[in-house]
Amino acid sequence: MRMMDKTDRYQDAILSDCEYYTSGEGISIRYHRWQITKSPPNGTVILLGGRKEFLEKYSETAGDLNRIGFDVYSFDWRGQGLSARVLPDRSKGFIRDYDEYLQDLQVFFDTVIPAKTRRPIYFLAHSMGGHLALRFLHRCRTEIDGAVLSAPMIDIRTDPYPRWLVRLLIQMALKVGRHDAIVPGSRERSERDWHFKGNPLTSDPQRFQAEKRALKANPDLIVDAVTFAWLAATMDSIDILKTPGYLEAITTPVLIVSAGADRVVSIKAQQEVCARLPNCRLTMIPASQHEILMETDVIRAKFWKLFKNFTGICGP
Repeated sequence: MRMMDKTDRYQDAILSDCEYYTSGEGISIRYHRWQITKSPPNGTVILLGGRKEFLEKYSETAGDLNRIGFDVYSFDWRGQGLSARVLPDRSKGFIRDYDEYLQDLQVFFDTVIPAKTRRPIYFLAHSMGGHLALRFLHRCRTEIDGAVLSAPMIDIRTDPYPRWLVRLLIQMALKVGRHDAIVPGSRERSERDWHFKGNPLTSDPQRFQAEKRALKANPDLIVDAVTFAWLAATMDSIDILKTPGYLEAITTPVLIVSAGADRVVSIKAQQEVCARLPNCRLTMIPASQHEILMETDVIRAKFWKLFKNFTGICGP
């Protein structure tokens, strides 16, 4: 697959070309569409990013999808990118309940995606987006024809603290009304301050630096540390996935691509989820860190081969 010049990673989606729709509680959600104009598409991909991510970060991925024949739609989750943020401090990662994310996705599907859009329709979802894709597939089992999940956030790692202690801290914080308070230690782990050496996201230095440049160019895109509310909502949603019969009810074909060198989310949890899904296949890319789509060309080529095999697309 022809790769974009790495100096232009985030130049495809011009901010002035983005549009907005209104979700629940009057929340403004920014979205973008990358559409094929020269020939009918092979189908449609709804691209769901992870926590703290933004539309520009996936310009290269959307371009790759266009080149293999897919129209692409994506949006910034509420509280991220240039979608509306609830707190005065826009750098805080905040959500009250994952149902708010799911509502935004449903409204996006109902109002932005054309009723006669070209099928099949696939999810391509990363990390938190993969988690939410599974939640959506449980609710709407016929609207999506297949889902490719990149290093999905099935469970989160709480080390070096035991999970019971984290849950206790959350309960105590919420009890005294500290919903919007920063979880201790999470700001210190912010990507904004990471150097390339030792980072847990990608082994590609140019893609790593490209994201940093995008954030520097537009600081309004930044989301930093997580709040107790976000962490509580996340753990509650993880518990929903663990409910007996929940995943077993999802019959949509799912491909989980695990990052073999992942230090952000649990690979074991991904394996357990795939074993419970009726129509799931899991493949691991051993050398990849968490952000598979932001990895080296060699690793990304492996991912795209898996994606094309899953969607039945032929060609380079």
